[in-house]
Amino acid sequence: MKILSLTANIEVYENVEELNHADATLMEAAKKSMEDAYAPYSKFKVGAALRLKNGKVIIGSNQENAAFPVTLCAERVAIFAAAAQYPNEAIEALAITAKSGSRLVDKPVTPCGSCRQVIHESEYRFKQPIRVILHGETGEVYVLETIKDILPLTFDANFL
Repeated sequence: MKILSLTANIEVYENVEELNHADATLMEAAKKSMEDAYAPYSKFKVGAALRLKNGKVIIGSNQENAAFPVTLCAERVAIFAAAAQYPNEAIEALAITAKSGSRLVDKPVTPCGSCRQVIHESEYRFKQPIRVILHGETGEVYVLETIKDILPLTFDANFL
């Protein structure tokens, strides 16, 4: 037997003001899109904004449904909208933020497993990493240079 150790590289910023202009602008777009989330059941609103290689910014917000399995996360809404509108443009960066109707979200919100897989598929498709910027309502901001930092043992078409 051997032990496989996995590590993650995460840049930690004290707040959004410490981010570079491009990342801060993208986070602002994510925060704005969060306000349009449809979250009548969980009261947990999530916003996402991504920047394509051509400079276009696409937003998404979570869209709930009484039948929870058909609910869509903000990240997937933005990624699928980008793929539908600009199918040949790679995603350079993705900002994600959230707020709760019941408590202060004071730490970075991370994508769910399904969203991590979809982000990885976009990286695989265009053969380039996606910068991921994570924030809550307040507090620290996490920046990843690739989704593989929080999804290290990825599954992709190489297995098929």
